[in-house]
Amino acid sequence: MNFETFSFHPSVMAGVRALGYSIPTPIQLHAIPPIMQGRDVIGLAQTGTGKTAAFVLPILHRLRQNPQGSVRALIISPTRELAEQTCEVINDLGSKTGLQSVAIYGGVSMDVQIKELRRGIEIIVACPGRLLDHLWKGTINLSDLEILVIDEADRMLDMGFLPDIRNILTCIMNERQTLLLSATMPAEIQRLALEIMHDPVNVQIDRTMPAKTVSHTLYPVQQHLKTALLKEILRKTKTKSVLIFTRTKHRAERVAQQLIRAGYQVTSLQGNLPQHRRQAALEGFRNGSIKILVATDIAARGIDILSISHVINYDMPESTDDYIHRIGRTGRVDKNGDALTLVTDADEAKINALERLLDAPLERLTLQGFDYSKPVPQNRKLVSNNRKI
Repeated sequence: MNFETFSFHPSVMAGVRALGYSIPTPIQLHAIPPIMQGRDVIGLAQTGTGKTAAFVLPILHRLRQNPQGSVRALIISPTRELAEQTCEVINDLGSKTGLQSVAIYGGVSMDVQIKELRRGIEIIVACPGRLLDHLWKGTINLSDLEILVIDEADRMLDMGFLPDIRNILTCIMNERQTLLLSATMPAEIQRLALEIMHDPVNVQIDRTMPAKTVSHTLYPVQQHLKTALLKEILRKTKTKSVLIFTRTKHRAERVAQQLIRAGYQVTSLQGNLPQHRRQAALEGFRNGSIKILVATDIAARGIDILSISHVINYDMPESTDDYIHRIGRTGRVDKNGDALTLVTDADEAKINALERLLDAPLERLTLQGFDYSKPVPQNRKLVSNNRKI
């Protein structure tokens, strides 16, 4: 089966062909038909499986039938990076449709966004907080809205956005088609779906398993030796592009600086950075001028770069869901990838949960020639065990 089977509007198919799309992914194959029929849809699939195009293509097809120059589709995203990425997909696939879209998020001027909104925008991709700012100010009007998409719904929950989502829903009075996309389906999201959706079609593709193209390896190490071990792994491993995850913003910045001092091309991505620095970091990583990106979980969604060869968990993720989101940045679209995780004795329960998910023991490696017995430096012994260092 190919994309011709869906009978998209010719201008939409022109965008599909221009991007070289040929065979739909499983989530696209099963989600696109009910979306085009106007049904509410819950789409569950792991990251990197083509969820964005699965809802963008039917939206473009529907709006192209009768362009109106008002906001008819709203896509709610958890992060600025994902909002920008989704808008790029819309603009690429819809390049021949004449439909206008814009990404709306905080950290940049509202006045600039208001000017953009006056251009006859039909599709808005927005983060919840800034969207509410515009709704309360009256600079976004949803009275003509036909399609609502809640993208990465489980991440919305993780980031505490569900109250904002409910406030946004009170501003949408008219009937609409609702699409909910997620990698996992926690109980809170299930309850939200029951409240806001009408007889939804459930499309479930490999909901809880990481991509089979990713290999998983653990590196046991004491906390104070993690950075030294990380440097040795990078020195001895053939990599193309590496995404390193840390648990905290401070640690992301610190690890990045230590790797820079070691001679690597590195940048960091975390929530304290202003928008222009976040965009510069992503662009450098995307175009290959920067080979290593150190990030908090804010980057687990919204980075769609096929060339990432390795994901390294400097800190073990808090949950198996977070693990799936992180390593979903590599091994994308049938490319092979490697997930390396530095673990301490305190991570044993999380390791057990991950092995249960994968239904297999994870390989534990030690690096030949690395001194695992080096003691904690004297100045760090004074730090409280409760403090993250």
